[in-house]
This record gives sequence, structure tokens and C-alpha cells, in this order.
Amino acid sequence: MKKSVASLTGALKDKLIQQALQRQLAQVEQTSLEPAPQHNAAGPDPRTDFSRHPGYQQLRILHDGAARLGLPNPFFKLHQGTAGAHTCIDGQPLLNFASYNYLGCSGHPAVNQAAIAAITQYGTSVSASRPVAGERPLHRELEQALADAYQVDAAVVLVSGHATNVTTIGYLFGPRDLILHDELVHNSIMQGCQLSGATRLPFGHNNLAQLQQMLREHRHNYERVLIVVEGIYSMDGDFPDLPALVALKQQYNALLMVDEAHSFGVMGARGLGIREHFDLPGHAVDIWMGTLSKSLAGCGGYIAGSYALIEHLKFLAPGFLYSVGMPPPVAAAALAALQLMISEPDRVQRLQHNGKYFLHAMQQAGFNTGHASGYAVVPAIFGSSIRVTQLANRLQQLGISVMPILYPAVPEQSARLRYFICEGHTEAELDHAVQLLVEATRT
Repeated sequence: MKKSVASLTGALKDKLIQQALQRQLAQVEQTSLEPAPQHNAAGPDPRTDFSRHPGYQQLRILHDGAARLGLPNPFFKLHQGTAGAHTCIDGQPLLNFASYNYLGCSGHPAVNQAAIAAITQYGTSVSASRPVAGERPLHRELEQALADAYQVDAAVVLVSGHATNVTTIGYLFGPRDLILHDELVHNSIMQGCQLSGATRLPFGHNNLAQLQQMLREHRHNYERVLIVVEGIYSMDGDFPDLPALVALKQQYNALLMVDEAHSFGVMGARGLGIREHFDLPGHAVDIWMGTLSKSLAGCGGYIAGSYALIEHLKFLAPGFLYSVGMPPPVAAAALAALQLMISEPDRVQRLQHNGKYFLHAMQQAGFNTGHASGYAVVPAIFGSSIRVTQLANRLQQLGISVMPILYPAVPEQSARLRYFICEGHTEAELDHAVQLLVEATRT
């Protein structure tokens, strides 16, 4: 006699529902690859009905599965006020591990005041692309400060971090080129590769032996070869061997691009990133990329490098040329945050201490933290999207804000809670967060 679903244990029921969801998702993906069916005039045309789009159907499957498990949506939660080491959601004060305000610059009085002063002088928008009529002194000051931080010729800021990678890679490379990237790079890099039309080959995460083999086999077939890695990987919290990458790119006459979205402000004695961590000159890397939305309390992205690279992008890259210039208060906030970081290096030191402290505490408690290095990002890997969603909801009830990272954003076997550490966390708060996770896993 078959058991009813109601009689199954919670863990087994979760597993069966998860397997059913994955089968449904696979069916939707397979259907999307098949030729479009002939339209039946009696019903709506699926080609013009967004509810029939494969992406939306996948979303509905996931939402329906969560509803069957009684799981509220863990996303789009409404934070009230500044989110740093602490936040408030629906009137509930929370210890916050869901925001990458690493150095506490977002909300800092000096940063706020810089943004207010910029609004007073320049307004809330430059109202044009920068080549046409949108150039303001703040843009040049911010770009010069970033170039100085990297010890390179110049830098350019763009209004979106994601678009910075897309437009830079998509514009600079083409069908005669090869892009080799770590398999865990950000979606924006993948989108840039797709836009470029270049051949794209991933190598295993931080597997430089495999990268070298690929260079040996393929370099001679292409005009330009670009290697792309991240300074700190946003899902795993680890980082690459940058000196070894520099040596490889020199040996095989390739270009090297480093995405420092999560490493600038986090690594190095003064927060100047993975370059400072390894004591490398700025010109060792051909294309430095970073974002203004993490340590620098703003929004947007930047590219830093040689004068030729930056002038090329400023005059010809579509994502910069045809986009409005960065709003004055955003540029001013990022510049003030960079100045604050440099003038108060103890912020970086507290962040680094907290990251190492939290990683050690999580490991001592027996949690799987993967390859995390203790720099700002620490995952707790549980291997079940359902499980991590349940834990995130339970932790919020206990006063902790932390986000689940689910399939298909990561493979199901590596679904995780992702903790962002801030300089404003105390050791007592970090210990408390670990203890609450221990308690949550027992329920």
C-alpha cells in the first residue's frame, strides 16, 4: 500500500517536491527548444502571450512549488532606512547579512552630505550623455581618483555595473577573438561575451592548469585572447591567484580582465583590491573593472587602465556613448566613499577581521563554507533550495536578514545562504548569527 504525501517525513516530502519541480523545469526548457507550434485561431497566440513565455512558465513552476511547501517569497523584501550591518524590514529590526555595504559608507554623514551638495549645485541628473552635454567636474574627479587607486593612466565610470561588463567586452572583442573565463564569473561577463560574438570557453573555477592547457591549444587560432576572472567571487567568497594569471597572460600574449565588484574596498591593507593584496602594479592587468555599489556606496561601474583603452571606450563604446551621464549625487557619493576609505583604513581592517572571524566561527560550528577565504562573502552551503529558503525565513523570524541563493542561480547541490559581512558588525553579533543558524538547522 502506497504512503500518502501527508504521511511522509518533512525532509522526504521536500525532496520529492524538489524533484518534481526540476522535472517540470526540464520539460519547459525542452519545450522552448522545439519548433513553435502552429497557431490555433481558437485560442491566444503563444508567440504574443507573455504568460506562455518559457521564462515566465519556469517562474510560475517555482512559485507554485514554494506555495505547496508553505514558503513565502524570500525576495523583494522591503527594507526601511539604510541597510548596513543592521536593517529594518516590516518594522522589525534585523541583524543584516543581505547587503554589501561592506565599509558602512552608504548612509555615512560625509557621504550623504556630498550627495546633497551635488544635488544643490548640479541637480539630480546631468540630462545628457557625457560626450554631448552631460560632463560635470564630479565625473572627472571620481575617474581620476579611481585611476590613482589603480596606479593606471585613466578610468571611466558608467551608470550600471552590469552594463559596464556587457558594453566593454561586447564592444572591444569580436568574432576573430577568444574569451576564456572562470566558470563562476558574473552574468554580466557572460552577456558581454555573447554580445561580442567572440568564441567563449570556460575553465574550471580557479583551475589555472586547465586555463594554461586551453591557451596552449587555442591561442594561435585567434587574433585577441581575453582572460576574465573576478577579484572575489560573489557566490563563493574566494579569489584567484592573480600573479599566476599575469604570468600566463604574458606567456601567451593574452589580455587579462579582473572584475573587482566585490574585492575593491575589501582586499589589501587600504582596501585597494586584489592588486594591493598581491602587491602588483596597476599595468599588470589590462582591464580593471569594478562597481560603485558595494564599498563605494553608489551605483554604476568603472573601467580603469591605459589611456588608449579608456579614450577608446569613452568615444566609441555604445553603453557609454549613448547613455546618460552618471547622476551628480551618485558620482559625489562614490567619490566621498573612496576618500573616506583611504582616509580611514581602520574600516577596511575591521571588515577583514570580521570576515575572518565569521568564517572561522561558521567552520567551528560545522557548516560547509566551501572555498570561502573570509573576505566579506561567506556562504553556508546546504544543497537544497527548499532547505535554504526555509532557513532564511526562519532566521528572519529570529532577527537575522540573510538571503538564500537557489537553483537555478547555483546548482541544486550547492544551494546556500550567502552572508555579506560589514565592518559595522561586532564579534558578539557575528557569534549570535552563527548560534541562530545552529538553532534554525535543528528545527
